[in-house]
Amino acid sequence: MTSMSFLNGIIFTGYAVEVIGVVIIVLGMGGASLRYIRRNMLSSHIDLYHNFRREMGRAMLVGLEFLVAGDIIRTVIVTDTITGVASLGLVVLIRTVLVFTIHLEVEGCWPWQTPRQKG
Repeated sequence: MTSMSFLNGIIFTGYAVEVIGVVIIVLGMGGASLRYIRRNMLSSHIDLYHNFRREMGRAMLVGLEFLVAGDIIRTVIVTDTITGVASLGLVVLIRTVLVFTIHLEVEGCWPWQTPRQKG
């Protein structure tokens, strides 16, 4: 009975971490959108759109990291079948590709490269 409550706690923790990831994405996107609208009313600076995309990308990056962590917590601890682990691997692979492409959009370089200097 104790092991069942432990597993339920792990499952709950995994879902809670994923919910935090979704909240981060939603709040980050909402905040970036509101700042973009406010700045757009005050100025017509050309970098507004790039700043907006950068802020959106950062929110998505952090949120995706939480989503991956939640998947790992639930799958590795709770699911011990090869199908569950393979599903986790596929989900992590897809989300990792997303993280790399979003990082490229936000920073203008791959994570292992030094950021480009504006000049």
